[in-house]
Amino acid sequence: MPMGSERVEMRKRQMQVHQEAAASVLQTQHGMGNTPTNASNACCFCWCCCCSCSCLTVRAEDERIKKNTYERRAEEIANCDDSPKPILEDAMTWTMSFERLMKSSAGRGCFRQFLRTEFSEENMMFWLACEELKKETNKTVVEDKVRQIYKDFISILSPKEVSLDSRVRDVINKNMLEPTSHTFEDAQQQIYTLMQRDSYPRYMNSTAYAELLQDLAEQPPATEP
Repeated sequence: MPMGSERVEMRKRQMQVHQEAAASVLQTQHGMGNTPTNASNACCFCWCCCCSCSCLTVRAEDERIKKNTYERRAEEIANCDDSPKPILEDAMTWTMSFERLMKSSAGRGCFRQFLRTEFSEENMMFWLACEELKKETNKTVVEDKVRQIYKDFISILSPKEVSLDSRVRDVINKNMLEPTSHTFEDAQQQIYTLMQRDSYPRYMNSTAYAELLQDLAEQPPATEP
């Protein structure tokens, strides 16, 4: 669809702008050579560009964290490809509702692969990260995960930044003062709705889904051992 193509091109431009912005900040930082000594204790989580706080500064010691993040992303993509293979009966029910697809582990995996082709895989990654966060009960681990999710998906410097309106961003900034396992609840719901209204209908009408059903239908029935 034309609208889908426009969204893909827009996403490509957004990712390029984020990458160029991050590179520019890093180059400036290295030129100035003024890494704050207390950077590791930074507790600010603001997301606007008008603030000069340390949470929006690309620092040398952050390279290790960035490397770990990229390694984790590669592992997540591998896990996506290794998700359970659906059976025909299950895959056919995904047309009933988005909720039905999201409750299926195989469905989430196939849908995520489709999102990757549209340069919007970060929506599913963010939603899954929030689901994992809500299962955590250890306060220290919760705070660490909240910070990492913010860095990976909320920060304007992240190439995986998800699209959220100003109201939800304000809620997140307030919640960051006292992080909990439900810090991103409003944001998760907004991204869920975005996928449901935008990407899900395109997936249901895509060649990828049609070919999946065809491949599953052509597979020979399982035989009893």
